Amino acid sequence: MSNSPTPRRAFLGGAIAAAGVAALPSCARAARDQMPADAWMDEVPGENRCLFDFNQHKNGATLLHILNYLNTYSTAYDKSAGEVGAAATLYGINPGSSIALGFDDEIWEKYELGAYHQLLDADGRAYTRNVFWQPESSDAHLLALGTGIEPIAPFLGAMPALGIQSLQGMGTKFIMCNNALNAWSFELASRGKGNQEEINAELRNHLLPGVSIVPAMVIAIELAQEAGIRYNKQ
Repeated sequence: MSNSPTPRRAFLGGAIAAAGVAALPSCARAARDQMPADAWMDEVPGENRCLFDFNQHKNGATLLHILNYLNTYSTAYDKSAGEVGAAATLYGINPGSSIALGFDDEIWEKYELGAYHQLLDADGRAYTRNVFWQPESSDAHLLALGTGIEPIAPFLGAMPALGIQSLQGMGTKFIMCNNALNAWSFELASRGKGNQEEINAELRNHLLPGVSIVPAMVIAIELAQEAGIRYNKQ
């Protein structure tokens, strides 16, 4: 028996990290090695900057909070475009997680993400597209579920505005955890969705435009605060 004082949790953490690195395709590892891990922060504009930390999709409710943050600075504080920025985190691997928000419609259809995340359209059918990328007014029932109230009229106008593409245009940077992405490829494989390495590579090839992968979300959050990007836990 080893006399090493290394705690069990440290060993497990190292094993998970090693598995994550091994799961990375060589091209992804090369890209990771060439790009600074914190370069994404340069894409969060303005002096007023806030990171919205959410690992659960909450039917779009968190995206509504980001929209509220940006809109209120514009209307109540007279801040123009480029003076306010936001960051949004995508991670987690359970059915309620936010990681799926970072992928295109092809991934949503192939891996049946609407069904997995229990995201249903107004007719009760599972979405086969990333409903949070370019949502429509007809998707506003999701906000009612996410906020826990009955549908109200403002949701109809808010739904298209809180889409990821819309928020990106308003100054929001979306980041995804590399460790969570690796873990999710194992989770998908465990449910019979294919070979883990092939799933991993495919996911990386189908990120939404503008979504950046960071080595670990816990470190990205720490670095963001050091850089003066405020923190908002969702």
